[in-house]
This record gives sequence, C-alpha cells and structure tokens, in this order.
Amino acid sequence: MRNIFETIGGWIRTIIDFFYPPFRKFTTLQFFRYGVTGAANLVFDWVLFFVIYTFVLQHQMLNLGFITLSSHIATFCIKFPIVLFSGFLLQKYVTFNDSDLRGHVQLFRYLVVFVINLLVNYAGLKLLVDVFNLYPTISNMLVSIITVFISYFSQKRYTFKVVQN
Repeated sequence: MRNIFETIGGWIRTIIDFFYPPFRKFTTLQFFRYGVTGAANLVFDWVLFFVIYTFVLQHQMLNLGFITLSSHIATFCIKFPIVLFSGFLLQKYVTFNDSDLRGHVQLFRYLVVFVINLLVNYAGLKLLVDVFNLYPTISNMLVSIITVFISYFSQKRYTFKVVQN
C-alpha cells in the first residue's frame, strides 16, 4: 500500500512542480507544494461536506439512539476523519516526502498540529469577532493566514522533520 501512495505522490509532485516556475521568485518549492495540496484538500473538504450534507443526510438530523446530531454537525463528524487522513497523505507523500520518521509517529504529530490549529482558529475567531467586533468572514480569513504559517512550520519542523544522523 505504501508503494501505491509513494507512486501517486510522485505523480502529484510532478504535476505541481510543472506549475512552479512562475512562482519561484516568491516561494520555495516545498511551500508551493504545501499550498497547492492544502488548497486541494480544502476544496475536497468543501465538496465532501456538500455531498454528505445534501445527498447522504439530506439536511436531516442524525439520530444515533443515545444522541441526536444536527445535520451540519453530523456532516462535520463524518467528513472530519476522511479529510484529516487525506490531508495527512498529501503532506506525507507530496510535500514532506523526505521525512524519515515512522508513519505512525507522523500521523500522531499531524493530529497534534491539527488540534493546535483548531484551538488557534477558535481563539482567533473569538478574539477578532467577539472582542474586536470584526466581520466574521474577514476574521476567518485573517486567522486562516496565521494558521497556514503555523501549520507549515509545525509540519516541516515537527511532524515531518528530517532526522539528521
């Protein structure tokens, strides 16, 4: 299975790298790959949310017997592990493919960074919207810019770091 992911990751890298030259003056290849794979995973997240919300749950509450989830929260819970795993695979096999840490260590660290970003997102939105009264969409954009950089440097130096022997 690992060989399949490595092969597909190589193909994706080749495609992304083809579009890199015009951006060479502005960013490193690794950060460009990170941006492209992150954007692709974000679009995948949006499409998956729409499909699950509209066609699977059909805007209906999800009754699990012991708890009933609203349709948008149920959709989030269903899509979350899928998007988390797809993002991890893209980062592992496309962006940070030179890391020599074991896969389970990378996955755990990826989850840690993801949770930290969730907390930064929550705190940033609470601060900008509730304290500074900024418009929520603009606040979300500002916080997203911050979390992109936090995530990139965390993934590069912690999750997928290259161990020098």
